Amino acid sequence: MSSNDLNRRQFAASGMSLAFAAALSTKASAQTAWPTRPVQVNIGFAPGSGADILGRYFARKLEEKAGQGFVVVNRAGATGNIALRTVAPAPSDGYTILFTANSNMAGSRYLFKDLPFDTLKDFMPIASFAQIAFILVVSPKSPLNSIAELVAHLKKKGDTLYGYTNQTAQLSSELFKQMTGVDTKPLPYRTAADAMKEITEGAVDFCIMDGTFAAGQVAQGTLKGLAVTTAQRSPSFPNVPTMQEAGLAGFEFAPWWAAYAPAGTPKEIIDKLEGWFHEIAKTQETADFLKSVGAIVNDDGPKAADARLRAEMPKWESLVKAAGIEPQ
Repeated sequence: MSSNDLNRRQFAASGMSLAFAAALSTKASAQTAWPTRPVQVNIGFAPGSGADILGRYFARKLEEKAGQGFVVVNRAGATGNIALRTVAPAPSDGYTILFTANSNMAGSRYLFKDLPFDTLKDFMPIASFAQIAFILVVSPKSPLNSIAELVAHLKKKGDTLYGYTNQTAQLSSELFKQMTGVDTKPLPYRTAADAMKEITEGAVDFCIMDGTFAAGQVAQGTLKGLAVTTAQRSPSFPNVPTMQEAGLAGFEFAPWWAAYAPAGTPKEIIDKLEGWFHEIAKTQETADFLKSVGAIVNDDGPKAADARLRAEMPKWESLVKAAGIEPQ
C-alpha cells in the first residue's frame, strides 16, 4: 500500500470519527437545549374550571424555569378524556404534555369502554404536583347545615338530584350514596360553572365539587360547604368538617394531579421537567397558591406517581362495580 493510499484511508477514518462525534454532540446538544420552542400543555377541562386554574399556575411557573412558553390548551369534554386522546398519539419529543387527575388515569378504564388509549402504556408520568380537596356543597339559601341534615332531607324528599362534572365527583357521590343509603339521581355538567345556577337556586340538591373552583365560591358565600372528601380537614376550608367527622367513617376520596408525556419521551426531558416541578413545589408561593384553591402540595417523581396510580386502580374498579355504573 502506498503512503498516499494510507493517508487517504486515515483521512477518511478521521472524517468518519469527526462526523460521528458531531452527530453525538448535536444529539446531546438538542437534548440539553430542550425546549427550544413553546410546549403545549393539554388540560381536559374548560377555561376557568378548577383544573384550568391549577394547570395555568404550574404552566406559568414552568415557563419561568424553561425560558420558553408552556401554552395551555383546554380540551373540554368526555370528563377530561379528550385531552388524553390528544396527547397519547402525539410525538414523543417533549413538546406535547398533559396535566390530568388520577380520576382520568385510574377511573376512565372502568367508566368508559373502547377508549382509544391505555393510561399505563401510552403515557409516561413526569411528576405529581397537587392533591385536591373536593367539597360537598349546597345552595347558600339552603337551611341544611350538616351532612346529617342533608341525608335526612334526601330521604324525606325522595325525588332528588346531585350534580357532577368529573369522575372524582361522580364516584365520590356514589360512595356517599352507598354509605348513607340515599337514592338520588345524577345530573352531569360540562363544568362547575355550568352547575352554579341550578345549585344556588336549589334545583340540584347537592354537588360534590372540585375544591379548586369551590374555594372562592365558599369564601364569598355563593356556595355552602357541608363536608370535604379528604381524610383531614383542608387548610382551604378550615371550618368545614371532613366526611369522617360528619359521621361517615372511612370516607376518603381525594384526587391528585400529575403531568404526563407521550410514551417514549426521552428520559432527559422527563428528568428536566421533574426537576422543575420539584423546584416549584418547594416554594412558599406554591404552598400559598394551592391553599387558596383547595389544594396542598404533592411532589412525587415518575416512579412514585406511577406506583401510586397502579395501587389506586383496584379501588376505582371495585367502586364502579359496586355502584352498578355501566361503562359508557
